[in-house]
Amino acid sequence: MDNRQDTNIAVELALLVALATLWGGSYTFIKLGVATIPPITLIAARTTIAGVLLLVVMWARGVRMPTDAATWQRFAFQAVLNSVIPWTLIAWGERHVDASLATILNSAGPIFTFLLTAVVTRHEATSPRKLFGVVAGMAGILLIVGVDAFHDIGSGLVAEAAIVAATVCYACAAIFGRSFKGLDPMAPAAGSLLAGAAVLIPAALVVEQPWTLSPSLASVLALLALATFSTAAAFAIYFRLIQTLGSVGTTAQAYLRVPIGVAMSVAFLGESLSRTAWIGLACVVLGVAAMTIPAMRPASVKPS
Repeated sequence: MDNRQDTNIAVELALLVALATLWGGSYTFIKLGVATIPPITLIAARTTIAGVLLLVVMWARGVRMPTDAATWQRFAFQAVLNSVIPWTLIAWGERHVDASLATILNSAGPIFTFLLTAVVTRHEATSPRKLFGVVAGMAGILLIVGVDAFHDIGSGLVAEAAIVAATVCYACAAIFGRSFKGLDPMAPAAGSLLAGAAVLIPAALVVEQPWTLSPSLASVLALLALATFSTAAAFAIYFRLIQTLGSVGTTAQAYLRVPIGVAMSVAFLGESLSRTAWIGLACVVLGVAAMTIPAMRPASVKPS
């Protein structure tokens, strides 16, 4: 029995790392995408492509989407919290700030989730280990970025505030995502993406008139990677982890997402990385372990 539990824990941790990698790369994809594709159009295309891909996967697996109005209302609310508002804010913000800085600002998700669960919903226990994880993770983030990285924080203050607002939306979405327990993880993923697309497509047509655009090949390829890997695949993993690790445990991937996101922005965008990144990375991994492991032990993990 212990061996089976250890195997399940290892699977969930591996999925957590995969999710961090997929979402860590999204900041670079967004930066490349918004270079020639405006934010609402980029996110409308992202949600539409990813939603359709997940529907195809569900059809291949023989999984049906719920048809009742109440469930679709919840999908729509989840879409507002987890894609429509935060993704548009991040895409707009990355027109004014580096992808690495967006990664850092967006990594505070576990902090807001921890505070919301501790003060408002109280559905997860507040333990000294989780408190330590919050402190260790944030310390690692500061070390990775370096104090000098914030020397020009005022130049894009509005964009930075928009990315922080997106982070708060993510925290609320992580908590609300628990209401989909009992559904196949693909269902809320596809449902919320399609509901988001239904809002974003008309907005893009009215505000940005995408038929007048001439996007570059790099932006188009970044959009396809963003929709396929950082959205469709990531969402399927995300909704599974919400049910197994809990909201705080799942958003702890934000700490792992930081070094991954910064490394990708360095490799593909030429942005700089702090010399203290290795020490910060150790703090980040420690924070992830402290916040994630306690959150998933009580949860029952269904075999795939």
